[in-house]
Amino acid sequence: MLLSFALTLALAASALADPLRRMTCGSLPTMDEVATMEKHFMENKVESSLSLKESEAASRVIKVYFHVVAQDITQAGGNIPDTQIKNQIQALNRAYTSAGIIWILAGIDRTVNADWYLNAGHGTPQQTTKQTAMKRTLHRGGPGDLNVYSVGRIPSGTAGLTTLGYATFPVMYKSNPLDDGVVILSTTLPGGSAARHNLGHTLTHETGHWLGLYHTFQGGCVEPGDSIADTPPEAKEAFGCPEKRDTCLGGGLDPIHNYMDYTDDACKTGFTFGQINRIKQQLTTYRGLV
Repeated sequence: MLLSFALTLALAASALADPLRRMTCGSLPTMDEVATMEKHFMENKVESSLSLKESEAASRVIKVYFHVVAQDITQAGGNIPDTQIKNQIQALNRAYTSAGIIWILAGIDRTVNADWYLNAGHGTPQQTTKQTAMKRTLHRGGPGDLNVYSVGRIPSGTAGLTTLGYATFPVMYKSNPLDDGVVILSTTLPGGSAARHNLGHTLTHETGHWLGLYHTFQGGCVEPGDSIADTPPEAKEAFGCPEKRDTCLGGGLDPIHNYMDYTDDACKTGFTFGQINRIKQQLTTYRGLV
């Protein structure tokens, strides 16, 4: 208990000392949880009926339902304009071009609820209760539709750290369909006020989890890491844009430009072929998209 408390204080102090370490993701499965998800995937994988060439050329259209949760009717209170949301969809489409995914904005709804805006999360039971109420009220569509919830604060549980977003993984859909989706801070949309994280790639990153990807630093330097063969292993998350960083001996330079790391939005540029292949397999297996 004392060790855990000391570790929490150390993390908080580190975050406060280095502002680049303050922006994080809330999708942090343990290695045991990853092992369980990977076992299920291996045992239930559905192979696409398309040939490799057909699969590479195919486009998969995914509808996006955007739920704006605000504290009040002002933009400062989270009531972001339609133009910002449309710019976010454009950023998402640019990021996933190589994966052959086309994101279509299917609807925008707006809810003024200060409690959801500030306190919905997936940490404490109280936060989860608020998140569950929010999602059960607003969720639309099925397994192949992306629900995005923009809020004003995501409780991180650690002083000094800001959680930019979090997501569910595809394997989770069947057990709790209404929980499916992505939650992000409204300030991370293109033109938002989240410094270094306002080009729209928080949603790119969290949607990667929704499509079945882990962080590039999952598992550190130890196999199987993020379960992708062509992403170099990474000992820990990267912040800012630390060029030529290499934290795992013999594995190649860290994938700091990958959308699934923690680097600045401007530093992120793409996915690997292995990640794209996994996305397609996960879409076919869990989201019914061939």
